[in-house]
Amino acid sequence: MSDDHVYLTLAEGHEDDTRWAYGTGFEDPLHGVDTAVPEGVDAGELAALCVTLADDALVAAQRLAEWTTRAPELEEEVALANIGLDLLGQARLLYSRAGQADGTGRDEDAYAYFRDAGDFRNVRLAELPNGDFAFSVVRLLVFASWRLAHFERLTAHRDPVLAAIAAKGVKELAYHRQYAAEWAVRLGDGTEESHRRTRKAQEQVAPYLGELFTAYDVRDEVVAVLRQVTEAAGLPMPVYRPLPGSGRAGEHTEHLAPLLAELQGVARAHPEATW
Repeated sequence: MSDDHVYLTLAEGHEDDTRWAYGTGFEDPLHGVDTAVPEGVDAGELAALCVTLADDALVAAQRLAEWTTRAPELEEEVALANIGLDLLGQARLLYSRAGQADGTGRDEDAYAYFRDAGDFRNVRLAELPNGDFAFSVVRLLVFASWRLAHFERLTAHRDPVLAAIAAKGVKELAYHRQYAAEWAVRLGDGTEESHRRTRKAQEQVAPYLGELFTAYDVRDEVVAVLRQVTEAAGLPMPVYRPLPGSGRAGEHTEHLAPLLAELQGVARAHPEATW
């Protein structure tokens, strides 16, 4: 199966989405949206959900930013950076909503820069080091497929703010998933070396998949996407052997703390600094 065929089939249901998500529109996704927490929605649960989704996006964006000046080609460097910016935009909106919902009024900087690693609730897949390009592609394919499935469901959330954030994110994530799918096929169905590296990346990512399916009923949908891509790439589906623990419970790998130290260093050294 060609990567063009994968693009056409995965794009079904997203026909109006551009293949370049970042910068396609600058309308405020929350314009005109009532920011009051609706009656019947638990504000604490809403805030916690927003924080977990934001932490996933922030940490993933930071990893993608590390490809700047290091990607195999300039075009891929720009693409990965812009995918990271999409995720960073999602994190900012979600952190702001969390601060509104929990009544603390905390802004996005408070969540991003002034919490320690144990306070973060991102899935561990997002915090793993980039490795080679094949690993980052496979990791992005899994992450984007899973997050897209989540966000499609969240467009119907009872909180109109979260629903609006999800609706904007769906368009971005559809492109993220497609970008990664096309590269996974090229690498898996490419040279012997690229095939070997992509298969190794699958094996490295597989233990972290179990953590992704603990909330929402998205497993079958995500696995179907991964199976479609791996078949097109001439790759086997990896065997899932979930690792114990969960980033959602604050149980992280040794890689998160140094990543956050790099992200948070300037803000913590100069907490009152302004431009």
